[in-house]
Amino acid sequence: MKLQILLFSCFLSLTAGAQTATEIVQKADEKMRGNTSQATLTIQIIRPSWTREMSVKTWMKNTDRAVILIQSPARDKGIVYLKRKNEVWNWIPSLEKVIKLPPSMMSQSWMGTDFSNDDLVKESSMVKDYDHRLTGDTQISDRPCYRIEMIPRAEAAVVWGKLVACIDKKDFMELHTEFYEENGTLVSTLRAGDPRVMDGRLIPTRFEMTPADKPGHKTVMIYKSIVYNKPIEDGFFTTERIKTIGN
Repeated sequence: MKLQILLFSCFLSLTAGAQTATEIVQKADEKMRGNTSQATLTIQIIRPSWTREMSVKTWMKNTDRAVILIQSPARDKGIVYLKRKNEVWNWIPSLEKVIKLPPSMMSQSWMGTDFSNDDLVKESSMVKDYDHRLTGDTQISDRPCYRIEMIPRAEAAVVWGKLVACIDKKDFMELHTEFYEENGTLVSTLRAGDPRVMDGRLIPTRFEMTPADKPGHKTVMIYKSIVYNKPIEDGFFTTERIKTIGN
């Protein structure tokens, strides 16, 4: 009987831990995302011999709708990415054409950066597409953090074989994330920092993506402004609307 009680207690402990890990990831995701958000960002692509900068505006609604508009440089101005549920489109003004991105392109570089298409439009969901497990505690920039391992669910169409995230215990900011291939090879690391209050929320405002196998390469994404929970009609997220959004 004592053995049965001990095994049952261990089972409850493991179950509670798994639930807690999922709740932590969900809180971090909801805090950064909101029901809707509208943001302006600067993206810097840094290479050993050159640097390029882009200005970007984004609109996001829940977890299944997003629009990203390139505002500069001039050669890329007006390019738009649209996510609607599990589908992603790209509007290229110079071609006057809307192109649907196949799933095979989601792991490819977004606009020459170190972010993938999936990283930017979030086709996959860290909450819904992964199982979560607390693996310990750590500290990032003097902030105590949970360390959480995320393994993709069997039915999920995701880019990564595993994610390891460090989430701030106090404010639920995701401060460090490692992206792995299915064979366990580290692909890239996302570091977040410079927390600031924007529209009433304390969030990281600087994100730095560094590939593991390319010394001197990194992409820095800096939030200039963000507004949460301002209503956006579903009709905004259509292939017809993105043709005119940059005008």
